[in-house]
Amino acid sequence: MEKFIYYFIISLIVGTLGRVYLLRVDYRQYPSYPRGVIMHLTFGAIGAALGSIAIPALLAKDYAAVTFLALAAEQFRNIRTMERENLTNIEEFELIPRGKSYIEEIAKIFEARNYIVIIASLATSAVLHIFGQPYLAVLAGIIVLTSLKYFMKGQRIEEIAKVRIGKLWFKGTLLCVDDVVIMNVGLKESRERIARTGIAVVLEPVDENASITLSNIGQRQAIIHDAVAQVGIIKDLDEPDFTPLARRNVYNGNLMIVFYPSIQNEEALLRAVKYAPVLESTRRRPTESGAAYGKKERL
Repeated sequence: MEKFIYYFIISLIVGTLGRVYLLRVDYRQYPSYPRGVIMHLTFGAIGAALGSIAIPALLAKDYAAVTFLALAAEQFRNIRTMERENLTNIEEFELIPRGKSYIEEIAKIFEARNYIVIIASLATSAVLHIFGQPYLAVLAGIIVLTSLKYFMKGQRIEEIAKVRIGKLWFKGTLLCVDDVVIMNVGLKESRERIARTGIAVVLEPVDENASITLSNIGQRQAIIHDAVAQVGIIKDLDEPDFTPLARRNVYNGNLMIVFYPSIQNEEALLRAVKYAPVLESTRRRPTESGAAYGKKERL
């Protein structure tokens, strides 16, 4: 029994520290407030405990305990619901909303991170019971953590599109970026302000898959929100003329976005757009489609 407790404590520590390692505190609020940090660390410790106790329960032939662990793990789905509700509740107070697709992406990431903690603790506990070497077990837990974190790493916009500054100009009252009309701006004062503070960014997809991905409205909103969160925006409430807009060139797939950044620095804006995430729910691979390209459909 003492040996089981010793193994449990080691696995618990590895899993909890793993959740600290996976915690992200940044401009995207995942999470960026102290209560959120404590909340997610607590869930991480609970997940680590679940993963640590599974092997001892099996060895003790306590199958009722294993069933309980399965039910407890099922409750981690509530983490996604909780994070989705939190972000949705504050969405209406954002000058530039995240959008439902981005909120769902963040919620799924939080849920997945707790499963990673469970798997890391389980791996640590299994190695301890098989080999009885704490250092080897800790190493196994670290390998699992880093491997799964790398596996979860998503793409950035810079990986699917070439990002450059576009030409922002007016054709009468029509605001244009390169050869694409963005919107009609009726007020002369608004046109003067847009010409003075607006910066246009063009995203040129690297292939057809990227073109379809960038056509997704949720992906566009995520890019705009991420960029504004980093470089700011010269806009207040009830100023629709200065809301960043994205329009697509339907012939070549280029995406044009007009920003009004507080930080009037083109390089900073380009970096913000390049580092925006490619949402998992918006990724498309039409080139692998049997219907479109005559390939054999995979079941």
